[in-house]
Amino acid sequence: MKRDNLLIVGLDEVGRGCIAGPVVAAAVILNKEAPINGLADSKTLTKLKREKLAIMIKENSLAWGIGRAEVVEIDIINILQASLLAMKRAYQSLSVKADFAQVDGIFYPEIPINGECIKGGDNLIQEISAASIIAKVYRDDHMNTLDVLYPGYGLEKHKGYPTKQHKQALEMNGISAIHRRSFSPVKMLLNV
Repeated sequence: MKRDNLLIVGLDEVGRGCIAGPVVAAAVILNKEAPINGLADSKTLTKLKREKLAIMIKENSLAWGIGRAEVVEIDIINILQASLLAMKRAYQSLSVKADFAQVDGIFYPEIPINGECIKGGDNLIQEISAASIIAKVYRDDHMNTLDVLYPGYGLEKHKGYPTKQHKQALEMNGISAIHRRSFSPVKMLLNV
């Protein structure tokens, strides 16, 4: 695909595998006149590097947006559909209209432009890497806030992923309003 004259929006999500908190997606249209060095899959970057890059992305992009799907939505429509909904919301929040979308993964969200899915795109396509970074930084910050509101689960450390510590805290403290009841570690406690 010839990219030179197209405005490309990259879309990615974070938090699919978590048992607590929302799934968060980002959409980014990079500015070809202001390239950003060091873009990569957010999971491969240090926290400090991600945070620095997130600032650069927000300052230098033509447009960026965040979309979320909340725990109740995840439990009702399932995590895949919630991830696609978060991507759609991220796309809808953009202030600039893109010509083409590149989406990490194998499922395309319901957005009104042509595009393609790229498995592992967060490590291959700069726009997707940028989306991956700002989505991860946004979600991590949100989970830090939830750690204050829901103490005792260790959310600041594991960000809602089903670590051994998180599962033990869940057994000890019970299920909170931010836990995904449709996910098996939480669902098992509902059935006890």
